[in-house]
Amino acid sequence: MTDAIPARQRAEEVAELLVGAVDLHCHSGPAAMPRILDHHEALLDAAAARFRALLYKDHFYLGTAHAVILEKLFPELGVKLFSGIALNNASGGINPHAVDHAAKLGARIVWMPTLSAANHIEQASGQAKTFPKTAQKMLDPIPLRCTDGDGKLTDATLQVLDLVAEADIILAGGHLHVSEMLVLFAEARRRGVRKLLVNHPTYIVGCSDDDIRALVELGAHIEHSICMFVDGRAKKYSPDKLAHLIEVAGVEHTILSSDLGLQGSPRPVDGFRAVTGTLLDLQMPAAAIRRMTGDNAAELLGI
Repeated sequence: MTDAIPARQRAEEVAELLVGAVDLHCHSGPAAMPRILDHHEALLDAAAARFRALLYKDHFYLGTAHAVILEKLFPELGVKLFSGIALNNASGGINPHAVDHAAKLGARIVWMPTLSAANHIEQASGQAKTFPKTAQKMLDPIPLRCTDGDGKLTDATLQVLDLVAEADIILAGGHLHVSEMLVLFAEARRRGVRKLLVNHPTYIVGCSDDDIRALVELGAHIEHSICMFVDGRAKKYSPDKLAHLIEVAGVEHTILSSDLGLQGSPRPVDGFRAVTGTLLDLQMPAAAIRRMTGDNAAELLGI
């Protein structure tokens, strides 16, 4: 009985900290990969928790139209909805035409190749072995890189950078290897891209602590996937690892996004609740928690 009061107090504290949160990496459906909730259900969960915004990510399609329609249908929920495009084979690879269309439709983020990235494919028996599978067998991926055989960025990649800069939206590294990403982000900055995001740097991407520091020096935000730090099939790391990674990049450059929706793991908002409890256990200040679970992402979205 005595334990119930602290538990209730902790739940209330967590709930208050998550008012205004932003999930920049929600994997709801419909999707080729089995998901435990759809975009509407993810919106309802976010609204119930009083989130500020939600961004849907799919590896195969631009979700911006879904976001626009759902926000229009349910304005009373008060949650801003966004999406973007992942430059995988289904979108034509590193395809400037796809990026141009996405930006003009209102996409807020462009992810470089994820499951079609050469780096991802090369790790099929390594870290990428745990990556969620599609419900049905898809065509074999064509490996994608942003650099050519000489290590220089391709013309298509340069055009994508210019389009992202013009639209002033987020450029995310996807599943490119950090060696590619460092080249990409350095050129992106030169071409006027202001919003750089590194997805799960310790999973598939291959970042060391020094790599994270170098990416932060280029102005990037480091996004950690909550799913890898909370109970569920995707859990990989301890609370101490999370504390270390936050220290490496700094609170002002760290974003915590769910990367949830996959089977065998919590719903996205529940993941936020769990990781916020972990941060409180780590004695993280409330202002830091709010910045990493909401404010930093909101700044990248321009809201």
